[in-house]
Amino acid sequence: MNDLKDKNVIITGASQGIGEKIAEQFSNYKSNIFLISRNIKKLNNLKSKLLINDKIVNCYSGDVTDANQINDIIKDIYNNYNKIDVLINNAGITNDNILATMKYNQWHEVINTNLYGTFNCSKSVVRYMLKQKSGKIINISSIIAQIGNKGQTNYSASKAGIIGFTKSLAKELATRNINVNAINPGFIKTEMTEKIINDKDFLNTIPLKKYGSAEDVANLACFLSSEKSNYITGQAINVDGGLAM
Repeated sequence: MNDLKDKNVIITGASQGIGEKIAEQFSNYKSNIFLISRNIKKLNNLKSKLLINDKIVNCYSGDVTDANQINDIIKDIYNNYNKIDVLINNAGITNDNILATMKYNQWHEVINTNLYGTFNCSKSVVRYMLKQKSGKIINISSIIAQIGNKGQTNYSASKAGIIGFTKSLAKELATRNINVNAINPGFIKTEMTEKIINDKDFLNTIPLKKYGSAEDVANLACFLSSEKSNYITGQAINVDGGLAM
């Protein structure tokens, strides 16, 4: 995907896991990368690895639930680099509990980060993509949005909301040459899923009989950001080993 070279790519939640691997993949394709996370120390560590490809790598300490903060970061990127080609809305958290004992803050924190954060970043970026009449927005949802999971009503609701948001925004922006798609990772080996990695009974529910890697998700994110995906929009694509077939 040589067309990703020199593209300006914003990635939220880039300090670890899927976000980190997405950043590495775009770096391999020689994109300019703008990383947003609350953990600036981890971002700077990642930056030191990505700079070997001799492209722009900028780090921003930002909370996706803070609209003003996100607006300032996005504005700074656009004003300094004149274009925003790709936004990857990856920032997300879990805070699990069964609904009967779930605290209100557990619900609000997950909805605010996962869904409201996606709204904030997309709204901020869209004004510039509309001006330039081009762009790709990739939202990281989850297979849990489709199949549910005990103890994750908050997470499932937030990720299902992202799918609906994706489809509606894709319709709004289609005539302006802006594609919007979602990726639904299944059980990917990251810090968030390490509790279930050794559960062989669960592994047997996955048709491919293996967990996915963050690289599997990153590969699709890069494809959907490339010119090869220009006729794909409003889709929620599963990367789940067949779990939700």
